[in-house]
Amino acid sequence: MTQISILGCGWLGLPLAKALLENDFSVKGSTTSVEKISVLENLGIQPYLIALSENETVGNLNDFLENSTILIIDIPPKLRGSATDPSTALRKTFVEKIKNLIPSIENSSIENVLFISSTSVYGDTSTALSVTEETELNPDTESGKQLVQSEQLLQSNSNFKTTILRFGGLIGEDRHPIKFLAGRKNIENPNAPINLIHQEDCIGIVIKILRTPEVSGQNDKLEENDTFNAVAPFHPSRKEYYTQKAIDLNLDLPEFNAENSISGKTILSTKIENVLEYTFAKPHL
Repeated sequence: MTQISILGCGWLGLPLAKALLENDFSVKGSTTSVEKISVLENLGIQPYLIALSENETVGNLNDFLENSTILIIDIPPKLRGSATDPSTALRKTFVEKIKNLIPSIENSSIENVLFISSTSVYGDTSTALSVTEETELNPDTESGKQLVQSEQLLQSNSNFKTTILRFGGLIGEDRHPIKFLAGRKNIENPNAPINLIHQEDCIGIVIKILRTPEVSGQNDKLEENDTFNAVAPFHPSRKEYYTQKAIDLNLDLPEFNAENSISGKTILSTKIENVLEYTFAKPHL
């Protein structure tokens, strides 16, 4: 039975761990919350209390990685600010966390790393643009900038293989942007397309990637250290989508401001559909 270590059993990592158990994987999971240890344990996940910082790692990281061949890194940067703003330009906290993690990966049984990244690495654009994995990276937030550096750190390491998975905006049954936008006024960029993905598809894509090495001999399109965009193939305008969602959920309608509006980018996930042969479970969100 393949053993997987998931660094970060949060909103996505925890249901992902549950799904992996149901798919006959053995799972070790980390959390920064003492209260969550029993939650993981009761689900059949081997729990570890691990906290990464830019200076040190708190917790038994070596034991967490021991005997696992796959490591899923699902810890968001939680940074805000402009990449060009001097007040935030020196905040390398997330990159330093990844740097501190790498020696432990090198000295472990890990062969493959799956790094959960974000489409924020492409940045916003003032013109309509179809974005693929080949599009030049141009992050305009500090978190996006540090994700790019972290991706490069991991994929340039020859001691293990790293697959990058860039998710769009995450939504789920308990998480939807309209709950924050309902009733708000002067919302920007009404004509920009949405780039969202449902939690169910996030999990489905991860499992598909993990299963792919078993059939890699039949899939000559798959490359080592590959990168995938993961966004539902559904891109109505922000105004169209969120207005309809507010109506569906009987919420106050959001009001948009068309001034200074950008056309925005459309993230394409055709590589996931063609290379992994993945079919979206929630294509219309």
